[in-house]
Formats: sequence, structure tokens, C-alpha cells
Amino acid sequence: MIFLFGPLWSGKRTAAKELLRWDDAELSRRAVWDVQELVRERTDLAALADELARNDLVIATEVGGGIVPADAAERAARERAGRLSCLLAERADTVVRVFCGIPMVMKGELP
Repeated sequence: MIFLFGPLWSGKRTAAKELLRWDDAELSRRAVWDVQELVRERTDLAALADELARNDLVIATEVGGGIVPADAAERAARERAGRLSCLLAERADTVVRVFCGIPMVMKGELP
């Protein structure tokens, strides 16, 4: 599994398609994205990470930077999203961070 992450609007899906030579249809078939939103519905993050790791590509938006929310539930969701990203990075063969449209391999190698 490839875990690709980066800030909002950083070009994650575009970079994934270019790096993997996938079109939109293949991306839809083989990838899941916006996984950071799933932590609002799920409490067992290890089980969620195991489930997501069955995909060829998992894409997450970084949510921990910037202003700390005043709302306790929002702070907790951000914490869980960060923990999920750590679990996904552990399970991944390859980890790629995309920043300003530039992919940086942080773990493993691209296929």
C-alpha cells in the first residue's frame, strides 16, 4: 500500500495519478482519499488502518497544522486523524508527502 499525504489543495490526487500513471477511473478503483474524515465515525483506529491498508493507495489530508480549534470535539478529531496517519504510515510499503504539488518519498520506493 502507498500512503500519500499532504496539506489541503496540495495536489495529492494529481501527483498520485502522475507518479503511478493512473487515470481518473483507475484512481477511483484502486484508491481511497479523505480518510482523515473517517475518524469522526470510527473509534478503533487500528482496525480502520487495517481496513484502509487493503487499498493500493490511501490519501489523507494533513489537519494538524495551523490554528488549534476551540471546540474540544474538533481537537479530538484532529488528534485521531494524526494517529490514523501514523498507523497508515507504519503499514505502508511507501509513504509520499506532497507539498505544493511536489511529491517527496519518505519511506520505501515508488513502483
